Amino acid sequence: MLRIGCHLSVSKGFAAMGREALSIGANTFQYFSRNPRGGSAKALDQRDIEEFLELAAQNDIKNILAHAPYTLNACAADEGLRRFAKETMLDDLRRMEYLPGNCYNFHPGSHVKQGVDTGIAYITEMLNDILWPGMHTTVLLETMAGKGSEVGRTFEELRRIIDGVELNGYLGVCLDTCHIWEAGYDIVNDLDGILKEFDSVIGLERLKGIHLNDSKNPMSAHKDRHEKLGEGSLGRETIEAVINHPYLKGLPFYLETPNDLDGYRMEIALAKELYRG
Repeated sequence: MLRIGCHLSVSKGFAAMGREALSIGANTFQYFSRNPRGGSAKALDQRDIEEFLELAAQNDIKNILAHAPYTLNACAADEGLRRFAKETMLDDLRRMEYLPGNCYNFHPGSHVKQGVDTGIAYITEMLNDILWPGMHTTVLLETMAGKGSEVGRTFEELRRIIDGVELNGYLGVCLDTCHIWEAGYDIVNDLDGILKEFDSVIGLERLKGIHLNDSKNPMSAHKDRHEKLGEGSLGRETIEAVINHPYLKGLPFYLETPNDLDGYRMEIALAKELYRG
């Protein structure tokens, strides 16, 4: 079965997101853990969480993904920004304990002219400070397009972060199809080879989810511009290859394409049409 969903707004509550996902044919979804451009988080509503968990159990909604806010930069040059990232992620992970068994995704950060080595050192320091034994959430490092001074543009950079974290059994990776294409990984002509490279460098057992996006730009553009499925430089055939690849078929797919709810409904229908179960 294809596990697929899109990005929904948590402002309405978890139960409302679950119902919205079902209304467009989704069986999972992604949401921002808090305001994506700020630091505020909506207060948790235990009744809403219980309603969602019951709805999810009845309708096979699984693998929901919380996405950290864009303002979180674990390797910023400014100490205050790094402290904000640490405190925000720790608070998010504590809140995720109310929805155990799911994942939390974040952009590793931008080193801002400090260099990749310094950036990776700061990221691993933060993760070593906030992960704890027995937690019920897997933290995902997202593959990045390499815009500016982003860390995580190569599989090797993600591997270095993982290796620097003591409790790295709680770490995984979310692979973004737009991002790795724009970072220079040719998934159009060599998807199998790229996934074998991922396995060799990071290990497929670390791959926990896919951001399924087309790209507005050519390979190696390093710009991070998402496009609707089949309408960009990846194209319909690549999207079909991704969702049907034997290394990926059992993973959840999350759409982050430039769409409204009706657009996501059509893309989910398209993905189901292309999927060979």
